[in-house]
Amino acid sequence: METFMKPPWVMVLNPTDTPRPIESVARFVLTRFPDLLSFGLSLNRFAFHTPLVQDLPSRCILTESLKYFAIPKGLQSYHGPSHWYPAIISFSRSFKVAVIGGGIGGLTTALSIAYQNPALQNITVYEQAPAYKEIGAGIGIGVNAARILKKLGVWQAANAISGERNGVHRSCRRYDTGEEIVAVGAMDEDVDGGVRQLSVHRAEILDVLYQELRRNYHGRVTLKTDMKATKVEENGDQVTIHFANETNPTETANLVIACDGIHSTIRSQFALDKPRYSGRIAYRGLLPLSAISDKWPYPSYAVSWLAPDKHFLVFPISQNKTLNVVGFVTKPESELGDLKESWTSSAPREELEREYAGWEPTVGAVIREMEARPGKWRLNDRELLEQWTYLNGKVVLAGDAAHAMLPHQGSGAGHAIEDAYILGLVVRDYFANPVPGVAAYTALYQAVRRPRAQKAQITSRQAGDVYEMQGKEFEGISSYEDCLPIVREKLSGRMKWVWSHDLEADYQKAREEAVLADQTQSKAPPKTNETVNGFVNGTPSGKVGATQPGINVQEVEA
Repeated sequence: METFMKPPWVMVLNPTDTPRPIESVARFVLTRFPDLLSFGLSLNRFAFHTPLVQDLPSRCILTESLKYFAIPKGLQSYHGPSHWYPAIISFSRSFKVAVIGGGIGGLTTALSIAYQNPALQNITVYEQAPAYKEIGAGIGIGVNAARILKKLGVWQAANAISGERNGVHRSCRRYDTGEEIVAVGAMDEDVDGGVRQLSVHRAEILDVLYQELRRNYHGRVTLKTDMKATKVEENGDQVTIHFANETNPTETANLVIACDGIHSTIRSQFALDKPRYSGRIAYRGLLPLSAISDKWPYPSYAVSWLAPDKHFLVFPISQNKTLNVVGFVTKPESELGDLKESWTSSAPREELEREYAGWEPTVGAVIREMEARPGKWRLNDRELLEQWTYLNGKVVLAGDAAHAMLPHQGSGAGHAIEDAYILGLVVRDYFANPVPGVAAYTALYQAVRRPRAQKAQITSRQAGDVYEMQGKEFEGISSYEDCLPIVREKLSGRMKWVWSHDLEADYQKAREEAVLADQTQSKAPPKTNETVNGFVNGTPSGKVGATQPGINVQEVEA
């Protein structure tokens, strides 16, 4: 069809006699051929007078007979063949989605888009590693993300691999005596079958997602390995993805979603920022829960011991078979040497014992049961990124590539899952009405997710300060005892805004605001980089350091 579209054509169509296919044809043509001056729809008397057709965009010329079309001088007309409508129906079938990165965020994104768009047949996940596997240890998934896993059909499998927290997100205790400072509840839900906070091993939850895609989406979702993306380039209405793979150096897609982590290659193409050292290092390890269970004095295995400049966290994973351990220590960057943020970095267990010498006996007992060389690395996050969409909206960032955050609120994976869910919604709505274009819908994703995810980035930094009694609230306080009431106040209700949030309401509100903006904007064509219809027409700059309006890094509180 594109071969007819070189001049400023006026199209004349006679698609069907019913309103819905007519609307679909009109919206498809307007999206596919944005430079088209106008086109006409020849309708029968019934279809012509329906409200649905009367509300079509202004470039549609409606008439009850082809003979009433007046073709402006100098233009040419093309009468579309009868097989056009089946081509419209296959629009979503030919649309290609590429997900860069096969971690938790990437696989959940592929699952969400496939689940919410049954007609979409071409979703490909590109993983740089030779296999879909996750190294590392335990993560928490709050009820906000657990609700999404339930909607996507993987809740039962995820729940089956979780540890049991007994309704406790974290029991915060004194480092010296073990006395409880404050208990933060997990906000588990009983409504409609309920969901609970999950404590899972990264590799196990990744396998749940992988098996779900292979079992129920085979043929629609393709999982590729050894595909490290190096850059993306705009090519008309598609994006060319370049890979460090000699046998398969390039692939194309209509929409590229970069879920390639904190060291995202795609992000680095558009933003020049580097990972940001948080001021803390982490020791990580695992041990069989049975090795410590007879020594355990507390009602829950989800415990965090707090001290000035250090804290120590444990929680159960893998059906309570394994205890996940993380020790946090404040260190100036000058003392780190060549320490990296890497799962392969490690340190002798004796180093961990020295860091937590003199702490209450349970901490020492846990450390003695850890592996001989626990993991050790620097904790990094990223500066807040002003823009998540690039190449006229056809490339978007998600998960850690968009909003890497520190682990102090245990919500990084949950926010990647929220990204995935909203991306599924925007793709669904794009197919329902493609007229605004892909950029409008990816901007809608950004409008929904960026304020909330960036608030999580900021409050995760703040939470680490609270655990270790740092920050402005503790200035001038030298006594550990005097710090504890502040810790209690800051932590008691800290996670409610994360777990109880209505993500669907966010999306609906953003959609309504986008529609309102569309109704009130001028008819003039947008200038390059001018915001119209809720999206940037040109290629965004990818500036860092700027936050969503209303977010102040110094003032955000959970």
